[in-house]
Amino acid sequence: MIDLENTSFDCCIKCTICTAYCPVARATDLYPGPKYSGPDAERLRIKSPLLADHSLSFCNNCKRCETVCPSGVRITDFIYKAKGSRLKKSHRLRDFVLTRTDISGRLSAGFSWLVNPLMKLSVTRFFLSAFLAISRDAVMPAFDRGTFVSGFRNQAKAQEGFPRKVAYFHGCYVNYYDHALGNDVILVLNAMGIGVTAPRQKCCGVPLIAAGNFKAVRKNAAFNIASLGAAVADSDMKIVFSSSSCALTVTQDYPHLLAMDTSAIDDRLELLTRFLHREFAAGNKPAMGSLNLTAAYHSPCHLDRTGGVRHTIAVLQSIPGLRLILLHSECCGIAGTYGFKKEFHAIAQDIGHRLFDQIEQANPDIVITDCETCKWQIEANTRFPVRHPVSVLAEAVKKF
Repeated sequence: MIDLENTSFDCCIKCTICTAYCPVARATDLYPGPKYSGPDAERLRIKSPLLADHSLSFCNNCKRCETVCPSGVRITDFIYKAKGSRLKKSHRLRDFVLTRTDISGRLSAGFSWLVNPLMKLSVTRFFLSAFLAISRDAVMPAFDRGTFVSGFRNQAKAQEGFPRKVAYFHGCYVNYYDHALGNDVILVLNAMGIGVTAPRQKCCGVPLIAAGNFKAVRKNAAFNIASLGAAVADSDMKIVFSSSSCALTVTQDYPHLLAMDTSAIDDRLELLTRFLHREFAAGNKPAMGSLNLTAAYHSPCHLDRTGGVRHTIAVLQSIPGLRLILLHSECCGIAGTYGFKKEFHAIAQDIGHRLFDQIEQANPDIVITDCETCKWQIEANTRFPVRHPVSVLAEAVKKF
């Protein structure tokens, strides 16, 4: 049956700028580009699902096509809805491991002392490649010990003493991989007189969307909307995100791609650097010492899509002694779990080379980015440490 409510492809003016900016179409002839896979092919797919072809799976969901589209067509919505409903699922076990981050993350973080060294062994990489189709050349991130949430319980009482608070969506990355970033968020906000709460939450669902598992991601979205909505009800609290991909998923994919009712939280959602920029502009800036650092800033694709780059840059420019080099916007290639997959790893590496070359030429002390998987990809392919903007800000606060 034709979905007559989903005909926004008629807004496409066929300028092809989306394909010109698509990093995947640039890297491989196997992907025809977002114009064909999105609005062009959707006109045919709504008449016959049999016209959904395997080339859809090459889209890495970076959303650069939507960022440059002059007509505001939600191109990746067409592609991912077609992937989820019309393509035969393959690599189901791999998708379960890579997308059920609350299960795999909790188990792995609980035994990080064993999992982290095992993941570096060549024999482990062989089995991951042979049985899960995870590239043996992919550098897998190390898990932190335990969860951020369990450590936060020791700070929760102290946070209650602040007259103003925000609800923090820490996401899977902070909870299982990088507790230090979560603690840096708390340190910076506390230095501004703002306390932090951490409502119950599940993975935002972006890896589930990439795998086309819409049933599972809707369950996560429903849980998060209810939990976050209850946390900020009867207050003026904002809900802040340190991950640009989590922010994009909750603010845009929940209401548009998944058609979820987000009215309980719509006016509360903000990327953390946008919240900080607004507070700084209002005079609530923490005292900071000078860092004497040269940093290259990489803007993640999903942050470009939300228009949040200018806020992060403004926050970084307020840090004393931080010499900032703005890199030309390029996709790093990893796109969440895309670069870990055996069939896409070489494409991801090819996409990332433009960014890696820029960083090498800039020769900074550190690289800064808002996205956790961009951090993994840059650290795996360059010789420079990568920090989150809020961690750099926290370092300046500690130096005062």
